[in-house]
Amino acid sequence: MTPLVLASTSPYRKELLSKLGIAFEAQKPLFDEDSAKNQELTKALPPQELCLFLGQEKARSLATDKNCVIGGDQMLVLDKKILGKPKSAEKAFDQLNQMQGRSHELLTSVTVFHQLKKLQFINITQMQMSSLNPEQIKNYIQRDQPLDCAGSYKIEKNGISLFEKIETEDFTAIQGLPLLMLGKILKKLGYVIPGNHN
Repeated sequence: MTPLVLASTSPYRKELLSKLGIAFEAQKPLFDEDSAKNQELTKALPPQELCLFLGQEKARSLATDKNCVIGGDQMLVLDKKILGKPKSAEKAFDQLNQMQGRSHELLTSVTVFHQLKKLQFINITQMQMSSLNPEQIKNYIQRDQPLDCAGSYKIEKNGISLFEKIETEDFTAIQGLPLLMLGKILKKLGYVIPGNHN
């Protein structure tokens, strides 16, 4: 079987992919995401196209004609603007305060390069956040320290408590890797997923 590579150092994506029961290796992409985001051509892309492009380039950076590489990206869109990783408690507070009581889109893209042949899709989840007061926001940030997460929440930890409604085709997409669609793609490529014999 073609060796499977996850182009990511994210512990969340690694844990998710392991749930499919396929052997894989996680590697850091050879792609400078920060530099790419600062280029004029990239800045001009609409959020969905940018999300697909970044996931694609992460996968492409490790792809050869002898492997199968999975790359992904995730971004949060509020009022057509992208909210990235806050990196500070102050920025996290600002982001959560902007989103509280409102709905936003969480975009999760996946690109698979199988022996250099590209397969790609994007999942769009509608996230309706509860109305929160400043104290609740501060308490949440202290609990989860979501400074490395787009939108300043960790849905797999206490972040779920911030929401009143989530509309998605695949809950694993919120955590960073939509396993339902990815599993179908890998199955078509010949990978055996335990328990999936359809």
